Amino acid sequence: MSINGAAYIVGAFEHPTRKAEGQSVAQLHAEVAFGALQDAGLTKDDVDGFFCTGAAPGLGPLNMADYMGLTKLRHVDSTDMGGCSYVMHVGHAAQAIKEGRCNIALITLAGRPRAEGMATGTVPRSWAPNIPDDPFEIPMARTVVTSYANVASRHMYEYGTTSEQLAWIKVAASQHAQHNPHAMLPKVVTVEDVLNSPMVADPLHRLDCCVISDGGGALIVARPEIAKSLKRPLVKVLGCAEATKNQAAGYLDLTYSAARQSGAAAFEEARVTPKDIQYASIYDSFTITVLMQIEDLGFAEKGKGGAFVADGNLISGVGKLPFNTDGGGLCNNHPANRGGMTKVIEAVRQLRGEAHPKVQVPGCRLALANGIGGLLGHRHGSATLIMERE
Repeated sequence: MSINGAAYIVGAFEHPTRKAEGQSVAQLHAEVAFGALQDAGLTKDDVDGFFCTGAAPGLGPLNMADYMGLTKLRHVDSTDMGGCSYVMHVGHAAQAIKEGRCNIALITLAGRPRAEGMATGTVPRSWAPNIPDDPFEIPMARTVVTSYANVASRHMYEYGTTSEQLAWIKVAASQHAQHNPHAMLPKVVTVEDVLNSPMVADPLHRLDCCVISDGGGALIVARPEIAKSLKRPLVKVLGCAEATKNQAAGYLDLTYSAARQSGAAAFEEARVTPKDIQYASIYDSFTITVLMQIEDLGFAEKGKGGAFVADGNLISGVGKLPFNTDGGGLCNNHPANRGGMTKVIEAVRQLRGEAHPKVQVPGCRLALANGIGGLLGHRHGSATLIMERE
C-alpha cells in the first residue's frame, strides 16, 4: 500500500539548545513537541498518534504520552532502529494515517548525551551478555569510530577515494553552518584544516567526525485535508522506505550501505529519480557516511562518490547537490546521537523556503532525507524519505 500523498508534514521544530544542563530528557521531549505544535498551529489535544523510540524515558510512548498530556491517542509507535528511526517514523505515521489509525501524528526526539558526559565513540563499550554480538566484538576493541574507519579504509582501497575528498564534505557543512546561529561549530574550515586535525582512527580525523549535542526535535504529520486547512506551506510525503544490512555470517561487503535498498524503494514509491532531487539531507555521523549514502542513493556511481563530493559540489549555491544546509551533524548538532530527526527538519525548511537565505535552494520542490542507525561497519539500518512542496 503506497503512502504517496497520504500525509503531509505540517509542523517541524528543532530545539535550540546544544547543552541541556538544567532540563530533563522528558522536558526536552515536551518542549520540542510544543514547538512543533505551535509551528503547525495545533494543540496537544489535536494529536491522536504518537511516535518516539526506546530512547525516550520510561516505557517510551507510554510515559511520554502521560508526561505531555496526550490524552486522545489512538495509535502509538516506538520503533527503534537508532538514528534512522525518526525518518522511518514519518513513513509509519503516513501509513497509520492512510489506514485510519490516526489523523495527526506527533514524532519526538530528545536527549542529553553532552550534558551527561557521554563517551565520544572512541572507547569500547562494556560487554552486555544479552546482546548477541558483544561477546565476539567487544573483546576486539570495537568502537563506533573504528567501525567507520574500516569502511573508509575499504572504500579507499577499492576505489582510490582520498582523505582530501572526504574533507570536502566537512568543508561544505562548515560553509552552511556559518549561517546557523545555533551551530556548535560555525567556523568555516578548509580541506587542509580537516587533514591537519588530529587522527582519531586512521583514516578519519577529528574533523571527519560529528559533534555530540543535547537537544532534539519534533515533527507533526497530518491527514491531507487537515494539512490543507492549516496556514502552513504544504510538504507532501511522496515515499519512504527502510532497510537493514547485517553481518551475513561474516561475508560482509563494506563498500555499500543499506541506503542502497531503502533509497531504491523510496524513489520507486515517490515516482521520482535522484536527478529530480534539489536538496538532500544526508546522515553525517562521519564524512564517510555521507559519501557512502550519496553513492547508494544513486547521486553518484559506486566508487565515484569521492569525485562527486569534491570541489564544493555539496555547497548550496555552488554545487549540484546542496546537502545539510543547517551544518548537519558535522557542524550543527547531533542530538542524542540520533541525527535522523534533524535531517527531516532541515529538508522541511528547504521545501517551505524557510532555510537561511544564504543557503536556501531557490524554488526547492523536491527534497530527500536519509538516516543511518547502528554502525555502518557492521549491522545497521537505513531509512529514506522523499518529500515535495505542493
